[in-house]
Amino acid sequence: MTIHYHGTPITPRVELLAMAGCHFCVSFARPDDLDVVLRIGQSVLFDNGAFSLFKRGGGQLDVMNYYRWLEPILQHPHWAVIPDVIDGDIGRQRVFTHTWPFWQLLGAPVWHLGLSIDWLLELSDHWPRVCLGSSGAYWEIGSPNWCARMDEAFNALSRRRIRLPWMHGLRMLGQVEGPWPLASADSTNVGQNFKRDTGCANCKAKRIDAAQAPRTWKLIETQSRIFE
Repeated sequence: MTIHYHGTPITPRVELLAMAGCHFCVSFARPDDLDVVLRIGQSVLFDNGAFSLFKRGGGQLDVMNYYRWLEPILQHPHWAVIPDVIDGDIGRQRVFTHTWPFWQLLGAPVWHLGLSIDWLLELSDHWPRVCLGSSGAYWEIGSPNWCARMDEAFNALSRRRIRLPWMHGLRMLGQVEGPWPLASADSTNVGQNFKRDTGCANCKAKRIDAAQAPRTWKLIETQSRIFE
């Protein structure tokens, strides 16, 4: 079973309210709907806004303001993405994991697909939940190279332990039907596309929520995907 986090903002407000009972994702860069989803949602994923910064051409995340923003709202069943830098090196990412000021169960570091598999294994050894983020040569979700890298990651994780850690796919709701056993994923698909698809945000969300990831992973030959 996969938890589906629907990215906000979602407008008009009446469409968002009709999604009561869904799981939501609120970005530090766009907290417009925060109060509403805390009232109507099952749980909320708080995103650090690194993707928005990257799309705007870069810039530094205001880490301390992000922590101050989280302080009054970060508690179970909600959780947050630990600060990260898309295309940043492992040294920068490690600093963020070492200085996370909240309980580990309330945060998840990001493993960027462009970084080493060893770094993924290190994160999964020390954190109960890890986010998967597209980067570098693996920026395009669903491309052959991206799929091969995901295969490689899950191969390594499954060799490491019998039961996989909680893996969250950033911007990967479109991939939850497999083959990767994502415990949760998020996307802004509903907010961006429901008006032209169905005209009904909740209807689109229900269709997305019906897709579930497989429960287990079988080792796969990664290189075969590159040449499909």
